[in-house]
Amino acid sequence: MPRLTSLPVIEADVWAELERAAADLQHPWRTPVLATAGHDGADARTVVMREVDPLQRQLLIYSDARAGKVAQLASQPRGMLVMWSAALGWQLRCLVRLRLETSGLAVSSRWARIKLSPAAQDYLSPLAPGTPIPQPHAARDTTVERQFFSVICADVLSVDWLELHAQGHRRARLAPEGHSWLAP
Repeated sequence: MPRLTSLPVIEADVWAELERAAADLQHPWRTPVLATAGHDGADARTVVMREVDPLQRQLLIYSDARAGKVAQLASQPRGMLVMWSAALGWQLRCLVRLRLETSGLAVSSRWARIKLSPAAQDYLSPLAPGTPIPQPHAARDTTVERQFFSVICADVLSVDWLELHAQGHRRARLAPEGHSWLAP
């Protein structure tokens, strides 16, 4: 595959790849690392990218509304999503503005899609994520209906794209206000 040379084409390919990642369970970008600011400084965890909207420049992640990252984004709504694809040789660092949705049609419709899947169990625990438990597998409360399911909307403010390549590494900043090449 020839190397991309135009920043607008690179940006279009980045968003197309992000869309593939949301649909392909095996895509390495499907599970990016989300870094936020916590009480003790930086905090990072792997999340699952569920949906991508290139026109809105938005990535969607599901979460238990009681998770630590939710409290962090309430006090500091900016974060960073980091992804790596060895096949592409691309790293993305997406600077994002985060906001939480816990009710409304956007949340209800997404819950309706996953409520009968194994993933629904992640949002039905009577205990908040990170709560100490005596045994590894605490019982789930399957009678609860969407009580803790929420959607984190990550509005992409800019993308730091890095390509590692045998013919030379390249890096660029891709943002709505303009694109620029950067020293790798």
